[in-house]
Amino acid sequence: MEYKQRASLTTNPTASKLLELMDQKQTNLAVAADLTDWSDLVGLVEKIGSEICLLKTHIDIITNLPDDFINQLNDLKKQFNFLIFEDRKFADIGNTVKLQYAQGIYKIAEWADLVNCHIVSGPGIIEGLKEVGLKKGRGLILLAEMSSQGNLAVGDYTKQAIKWAKEHDDFVIGFIGMKKLIADDKFITLTPGVQVSAGTDNLKQQYNTPEKVISGGSDIIIVGRGIYESNDPLTEAKNYRNLAWKTYQNLP
Repeated sequence: MEYKQRASLTTNPTASKLLELMDQKQTNLAVAADLTDWSDLVGLVEKIGSEICLLKTHIDIITNLPDDFINQLNDLKKQFNFLIFEDRKFADIGNTVKLQYAQGIYKIAEWADLVNCHIVSGPGIIEGLKEVGLKKGRGLILLAEMSSQGNLAVGDYTKQAIKWAKEHDDFVIGFIGMKKLIADDKFITLTPGVQVSAGTDNLKQQYNTPEKVISGGSDIIIVGRGIYESNDPLTEAKNYRNLAWKTYQNLP
């Protein structure tokens, strides 16, 4: 099914908005802005915001976060028409993640359309995040698989993530996965570790090409260093966007 058709399958407003945005903007590219300087992050978004459906952030690695960062993020999101995915990877008990999500210095629930979590602590982590995010119309991504070599998100772990996603499909909108994990088209699959050339870095991050990822049933490619470390991020972002979108258009 096309993205725009799938938007009506889910009751989660963020999932619907993301799928509609991808169709309207004709992009299934997410950029992982793993930058430690706020001005560098803003500068990157101003260059490549036109090409992406999602901006993936690690807000806690930024060393000079301004007091008004939420307003600035919302302005950028509105200007360039994308959603924000805070790659927090929550991994604690339900009550703790509720506080981490809603409180503290980052107040993630106030500005992040999507967050993600490991399921190692059990279903309470989903329930805790859901108590905060569902009423705000947010969405949760489960880490069902990972792109790092030797990771333990395999086998029964992945199957359990799929089971709990089905049980909480009003809030869980999809998965981090290396391929499509479930036939139900309401769920969105995001794949990290994407570069034009496949391979592995010195810290065992494994890379796949945009064509392989989208052909494998993933919906969104997540690209980091291949774009933000480039001398010309906009040109690289356009290239990744075109490769992924053309592959999507040519799916059987």
